[in-house]
Amino acid sequence: MDETFDAVGEALCCAAAIRLGGAVQVLTERSGLLENYNSIMAGVENITAFLDGQELDNDLLGHAFAESWSLGASYPTGLAGRTFVNDWSRLVFGTVGLTKPKQCNFGAAQALDFASQAAAAWPSAVRIGSFDSLARFELACQQEAEDRLRKDGLPALWKLAEVRSKQYRQAAEQLIG
Repeated sequence: MDETFDAVGEALCCAAAIRLGGAVQVLTERSGLLENYNSIMAGVENITAFLDGQELDNDLLGHAFAESWSLGASYPTGLAGRTFVNDWSRLVFGTVGLTKPKQCNFGAAQALDFASQAAAAWPSAVRIGSFDSLARFELACQQEAEDRLRKDGLPALWKLAEVRSKQYRQAAEQLIG
């Protein structure tokens, strides 16, 4: 890995992909695209393992990259959550791209913007704790993730991402009824 690789930014992007992925899992299951989602998440999990000291699997990442490129377009137009899925796909596309900094013309901040855009595009009102919108919840999650990473390290970040993923999953379950 070359010295321009931003491990903190990559970790925060992975955490966002896991977090929002909770909703995407529900939405892709409903739309018949769960296998595509699973391929994408396998790539994200490979990056998290890399950040924890393991090797990157370029074949797995290449497949996740390709799937993330096409998932948004494959998601049925008539189903709620299409823009959310599309923006999540762009987040993952960017996250995988960050593993190749010499080939990537953007940074982690731009990739994380897709998480914010996805949350802002959520097609219904939600209530998560004291938050009255998914957009506000996501902004708080991003700040919380950065704080947790800096204070407690990667294991705490992954644990937090899984907790928040469940909240996103619940929002998606409410959306589809």
